[in-house]
Order: sequence, then structure tokens, then C-alpha cells
Amino acid sequence: MLSSDEIRRYQRHLTLPNVGLDGQEKLKAASALLVGIGGLGSPLALYLAAAGLGRIGIVDYDVVDESNLHRQVLHGTGDVGRHKLESAQESIQDVNPFVTVETHALRLHSGNALDLISQYDIVADGTDNFPTRYLINDACVLTGRPNVYGSIFQFEGQVSVFAHPTGPCYRCLYPAPPPPGLVPSCAEGGVLGVLPGIIGTMQANEVIKLVLGAGEPLVGRLLHVDALSSSYQSLNVRRSKNCPVCGDHPTVTTLMDYEAFCGMSPRHRVPEITVHELYALRKEGRGPFILDVRKPFESAAAAMGADQQIPVDVLADQIDELRAQPDERIVVHCRSGGRSAKAVQLLRAKGFVHAVNLKGGILAWSTEIDPSIPKT
Repeated sequence: MLSSDEIRRYQRHLTLPNVGLDGQEKLKAASALLVGIGGLGSPLALYLAAAGLGRIGIVDYDVVDESNLHRQVLHGTGDVGRHKLESAQESIQDVNPFVTVETHALRLHSGNALDLISQYDIVADGTDNFPTRYLINDACVLTGRPNVYGSIFQFEGQVSVFAHPTGPCYRCLYPAPPPPGLVPSCAEGGVLGVLPGIIGTMQANEVIKLVLGAGEPLVGRLLHVDALSSSYQSLNVRRSKNCPVCGDHPTVTTLMDYEAFCGMSPRHRVPEITVHELYALRKEGRGPFILDVRKPFESAAAAMGADQQIPVDVLADQIDELRAQPDERIVVHCRSGGRSAKAVQLLRAKGFVHAVNLKGGILAWSTEIDPSIPKT
């Protein structure tokens, strides 16, 4: 039952023919688990709370960084350095004190996903990496929970509803993950600040439609959004009868090692050096050759004194221009360590056998060694 205060709050909903008092009570009785409360999770949480979704679970283990603020609107300047769960809970409760917020300070993995997801009616995927996306998909199929999916990159985004009883799952669309390093992250490729707001709000809309049983949810459809052209394209996605998770004869009946599934097992990882180890070598005057594989505008904005800068996407073509010798120790860095790991693999394959990756990239250098370097 809605209280008199809630009736006043949701008055515009109560007048809608597809919501009304019954629909608003459905929203109050429903629950959703938001995995990730960054760019996508921020509008998701705010609008689900404003709509009166009764119980919102939020999963995250990160802290607020200044570089988050151009798109992660749950958090403000004063929240930099705080755990995202703390600032998110405050923001959500400020929007609607009638909503119950449950925080889960953890990294979702195969050992906890089924138990956690089974506690909620719907899951909304706001993550940015393939292992977690496949994990969420499989856990949703196994627990019978719809997966409201969203993804963003640069100026484009996607929204769909997977693992619904009447439609396909994420694996029906993407049976296998791309090779490691092929698809850059938003940290590496950038993202228009308003785009997560567009996609995350669409995800919130899908959650609300599922709860109400109203409209046409994006089940069996993938909505592609191009923010630059303001164009929207709806693509049909069919359930695959051969899908190993939701097909006619599923072979995936338990959760697996998703990092290994996505080609990120330890045997694929490259040798690393920590920022403290590099700092000690430079302090002793034994500094190795440092290669920056970011794009020129990134290097101009934040630099740690690299000996050479060659973007990773042209490194294979410009390998002859590298000023280091094949037998020389090379430390490769990018923003956070992803692109540089790919570069190290390439360099070692080309005979630079002492190339290593700077763990955590320039972000770690700024955090742990030189705070004067911008985290950009």
C-alpha cells in the first residue's frame, strides 16, 4: 500500500493509464540489482529511485575519481576519493527516501553471483568489461532473472533485455568474446559525457516496463544509439537453439572462470613492473627506456617523462622507429595498463624480449608516486 506522502509524490504516475495505483504498487514491491554505479548506473539508480522502485541493490567496489565526474552524475566533486557506494546511497536516498538501498561492496564473480542475483527481480548491467558481462548473462539465465543490458563507447551505445523467458540471451548475440585488447575500454577510447545518461535512462525505462508489464520491452531487439547523428536503429536478435546457456540443450549449467573464457587467464598476461619498482630504478639512475603508447593528446595532458611516444594502434607499423634496442629493458605505459599490455605482447613477439608493462599505468604513477600529474 502507498502512504499518503507517496501518493502525493507519484501523482503524475498515478494518472497514467499504464501505471495508476496498481502499477505504482508493483514498482514499490519490485527490486533490481544494479551492477556498477558509474556512467550507466548513475542515471539508472536516480530514475529508478525517482520512479519509486521499492528496493535497489547497488554493486561496486571502486572509489570516485575526478575523471568520473563528467558522466557519473551520482557523484560530485566533494565525493572524490570516497567509495562510490557511499556517495551513491546518499544521492539515491536524497532523491527518494521511500526507496530501500542495499549496498554490496564487492567484485561480482562466479562464487557470489548466483546468490546475489537471486535476491532481486531484475538485473541491470552497467559494467564495462566482457568477463563480467558474460558472468551476469549466465547468472541471469541460470536464476531466471531478466538482464537489462547497456553498453557505451565514444559516441555510440546499445540497450537490450537479455535472459527474458521469451527472448535471447547475451550469448545468442555474442557467442564468443573478442580477443583481449581488440576492443578498447571507455578509459582508453573515451566516451561522450551525456551518452551514459541517454543509455542508462533507457535501461531504467526497460526495468520499469518489465515491472509494470507494460509496453514492448527490448526483448529480442538490440537498440543502437548514435549520439552524433541522433539516430536510433533497432536490430532483431533471435534466441539461438544452439546457445550453450539458454539453448535447447544447454551445456553451461554452472558459472565458470570468465577471465579465462575471455582470454585473460594468467598465461595470457604479460610481465609487469610496479610504479614503485620503476621509481626506485629511476632514482638509482638505472631507469629503463619508457615507451608511452597513448594518443598524443593524452600524453600532452599528463606525462611522466617517457623516452618515446607511439600510439599502440600504430606501433606495429612504426616498430622500426622505436629508439630502444632489442636487448634493452623497455617499460611500456598507457593510462591504466590495458593498451600497454597489448603493446608489450607485440614488442616481445618482435624480439624486444625485455619489454614489460607498467602496472596501473600513469594513473598508478599519479596516485602512488607523483600526485602533480593529472589523472586523465
